[in-house]
Amino acid sequence: MGQLLLPIFPNDTKMVNSTLGVRDYKGKVSYFHCGESIYSHESGDLSGFRYITSNLIQQGRCTIQEIADTFHVSFDSVSRWAKQYGEKGESVFFNAELRHGRSHKLLPPVLERIQGKLNTGQSVNSIAKQEGISEGSIRYAISQGRLKKTLHNR
Repeated sequence: MGQLLLPIFPNDTKMVNSTLGVRDYKGKVSYFHCGESIYSHESGDLSGFRYITSNLIQQGRCTIQEIADTFHVSFDSVSRWAKQYGEKGESVFFNAELRHGRSHKLLPPVLERIQGKLNTGQSVNSIAKQEGISEGSIRYAISQGRLKKTLHNR
């Protein structure tokens, strides 16, 4: 007969469930399963938090509701992270945003086409309908100086 060991957690560990705990110590968040450290990330690392908690859910070590209750985040957010992790893997949390604050529809070729239509005096509303984008997107690009609206005398 093998020896039965009881899981021992550090005193300041917050328990997610009976076998999983989390501890924030000196700016490092550590996750414990049955008393053994299994993951860690820096305290402010939101991507690391999302990845690790989603991974724990996928492994069946805890539920979405337990994560939501323990960390005081919405059930819907945790559910969305777990779904993204299940569909796309860990890269969904660590890939850099490639748009860098730019609209994904107003790319340079589209801006050139819209500018040409603005130069002919076409209305923003009709351009938006033709291009399949919102009028507000075009107006915002004009206000940011990415497009120039010319005034035509008729």
